[in-house]
Amino acid sequence: MNTSTDMENAMNFLTRNWWLLLLRGIAAILFGLATFVWPGLTISVLIIMFGAYILLDGIIGVVDALRYREGVDNWWFWLFESILGIVVGLLTLFMPGITALVLLMFVAAWSILGGVLRIVAAIQLRKKIEGEWIMVLSGVLSIVFGVAIIALPHAGLVSIAWLIGFWAIAFGILFIMLAFRLRKAGG
Repeated sequence: MNTSTDMENAMNFLTRNWWLLLLRGIAAILFGLATFVWPGLTISVLIIMFGAYILLDGIIGVVDALRYREGVDNWWFWLFESILGIVVGLLTLFMPGITALVLLMFVAAWSILGGVLRIVAAIQLRKKIEGEWIMVLSGVLSIVFGVAIIALPHAGLVSIAWLIGFWAIAFGILFIMLAFRLRKAGG
């Protein structure tokens, strides 16, 4: 297994598909803005919105990971994170009566694990991509978000909605920045 070839394949994969990160970033920002525009949403509506977002993000990620699995050896990082998103999204949508605390723990686990996977991917790509710090920062942000949810489970729903909104907007901005860097790197 040639690590240099693997990194080149991963970089080619990311530069060819920069627009997928752009779409994910835009979706995250739109979701984040919705949490500020309608902070008084009932928890069930917030659950459905968040579940739909996670599910859509996971489906896009799975399709993309499977589509390019031949060219990228570490494609399973992307696949695992995406499958995790689909599972959490489906649990969220099919169990709307679930308590807010359990939902928040699902979201926290997804956020922390996804953040760790992004940091690992950034470390692997650090010699092939400029601005890998953006991936690291998005991973750290996801981990901090997940830990904050665990640490503050009894905060009011509006506070939780705002916390989710801040996270989604920041995460979206970082994904958009990374997408444009990848576009530029791909020429």
